[in-house]
Amino acid sequence: MAEGGPPLVAPAKPATNAGQTSYSGKILRVNLTTGEHSVDELSETIYRRYLGGSALASYYLLSELPAGVDPLGPDNMLIFMTSVINGTSLSGANRYTAAAKSPLNDGFGEAEAGGYWGPELKGCGYDGMIITGKAEKPVYLWIKDGEVEVRDAAAYWGKKATEVQEGLETELGDRRIRVLQCGIAGERLVRYAAIVNQCRHFHGRAGLGAVMGSKNLKAVVVRGRKAPRPMVRDQARGILDWFREHYDGDHDRMHQLGTPGGIPALQADGILPTRNFTQGNFEHFREISGQTMADTILVNRGTCFACIVACKREVSVPEYGVEAKHGGMEYETIAATGSLTGVGDLKRIARYSTLCNEYVLDSISTGMCIAWAQECYERGILTKEDTGGLELNWGNADAVETLIHQIAHREGFGNLLAEGSWRAARTVGRGTEQYAHTCKKQEFPMHEPRGKRSLALAYSISPTGADHMEAPHDPAYEGFDVNDTSPLGALGLIEPVDRMDLGPKKVKAFFYTQMLWSAYNSVGMCDFVGVPINPLKAQKLVDFVNACTGWEMTVHELFKVGERANTMARLFNNREGFTVADDSLPPRMFEPLGNGPLEGEKIDPEEFEAAKKMYYQMAGWDTATGEPLLGKLAELDLLWATGAAGTNGNGKAHANGNGTAQRAHQRSAEPVIG
Repeated sequence: MAEGGPPLVAPAKPATNAGQTSYSGKILRVNLTTGEHSVDELSETIYRRYLGGSALASYYLLSELPAGVDPLGPDNMLIFMTSVINGTSLSGANRYTAAAKSPLNDGFGEAEAGGYWGPELKGCGYDGMIITGKAEKPVYLWIKDGEVEVRDAAAYWGKKATEVQEGLETELGDRRIRVLQCGIAGERLVRYAAIVNQCRHFHGRAGLGAVMGSKNLKAVVVRGRKAPRPMVRDQARGILDWFREHYDGDHDRMHQLGTPGGIPALQADGILPTRNFTQGNFEHFREISGQTMADTILVNRGTCFACIVACKREVSVPEYGVEAKHGGMEYETIAATGSLTGVGDLKRIARYSTLCNEYVLDSISTGMCIAWAQECYERGILTKEDTGGLELNWGNADAVETLIHQIAHREGFGNLLAEGSWRAARTVGRGTEQYAHTCKKQEFPMHEPRGKRSLALAYSISPTGADHMEAPHDPAYEGFDVNDTSPLGALGLIEPVDRMDLGPKKVKAFFYTQMLWSAYNSVGMCDFVGVPINPLKAQKLVDFVNACTGWEMTVHELFKVGERANTMARLFNNREGFTVADDSLPPRMFEPLGNGPLEGEKIDPEEFEAAKKMYYQMAGWDTATGEPLLGKLAELDLLWATGAAGTNGNGKAHANGNGTAQRAHQRSAEPVIG
């Protein structure tokens, strides 16, 4: 334990501005085993140091969850955390974090979502909630204006997402409720089951839906009428006006075409993941593009709470049972179930998207697991005898749909794929391991590190496993400039860096922008609103935080929140036994691309290892072990975490977990978190 004790026992006063500013100072706890609930009142110091979201969720996981807990056991914590600005009227300030120990990677699990649930929870008077234990039978939580009930969910168990949404609206007599649910995939403990609110806003990665399902928790339903209010309203209103004036929806690709709008550019650059990352060009790219969607099956632009970007798509394909209420397809879903599997029919992909939405599956891992099986089948390693009679050739649209059903229900060959491709490959053996493209057991997203080199760091170093949302991608780095219109000049990134570079300048660009995007995840800001994608700069975001809270926070502090979150997640994984060997890439990234403008390109292993080592040095991590140094923990006000992660006596945090069990035991005697 650090000198002075970890912050959980510090005697700082609780936040005194509950109901007057943009946060309440209250975190709801629910124990599903006992059915009891309580409230933590956090100090203002904790709020300023962590802001909410990813950082505050990491703080709880690292300080309270014992090492070695079974991710699908009752002792795992499932955390939902908003932020100090969530629920205000600034575009993008609607995102919140779900976190737990992941059943997919056996380490740190985190995923953000937008939509409406987070602001509604804030309207109930809570900034977040922590769920522990396991109910004896299926239940849902009903939270209305601060009141908490545990209710029977037997009628909804085994139902698809829209049935659950509509059933709860009818039962509770209110169509304005916000429903967060785990889906059939979560009930069946699919290791990459997602969590969704309002049937279309997903915590997609890390298998957190399986954690929810393992607790027999079908849904968390919220209805709150007390909107958060900025402390300095005129200042907050000025920033809202500034964003409206500077946002140009007519020229914003996210608004006009959504995330699928980037498909032609990826094709032109030779980095559209195709046939399990064997190729970078797909012959049917036009048929699955955002423009084709807009011209054919699009019926509406959806959005999240108070956001004018409106990047969401709503589509209709009556012949495949696809309705606007199911939402639409993000780029990741289109590529993962389309180009990656060889399917070039947009309407069939819309059907796949609807199935993933209804079952509440991570469409990225779903597509990657299917593509792994397809490549093994094409190579003759898997046969029809292995697949239960399915012919898994590239482009077999019917087989892809069958497998989605099987995965969600853990039936047939889908039961193996429901374990994730890393585990599936090690179960099958026969050399199939080299065709499962994962980092820390999590499947690759639909972006190609061989053509955007910073992704080699993003995928390998990310605490949750391969993740395309660790930082902006390399094309943004080519736009760095010394003038004041450069979106990331505030970070000191004023010289362009080529997308194919993986040297010191690229490592620095990634390190700095990773801090910024981790800060976004902590303050609840959408990456599609902040720089470099849209005009909200870091200083404007900090000004808004200050208007909401009454603080005088700086951009430097904001960056440190992001770095603090990254470091806590690293400590969590160190404690669970992760080492530098887990910061690796699959063999395919060191093999040449098969077609397109970048045909023959591959990542050089020595260059990758050098970049990774340089990142460790920038982050203040030991280059041999990958563990954060005590000096870095002191600089980030994380010395308390040495009690949670332990120390090895050599000046590094060490993963032994002894302090965490002690902290969890002490927690019951501490009425105030400070």
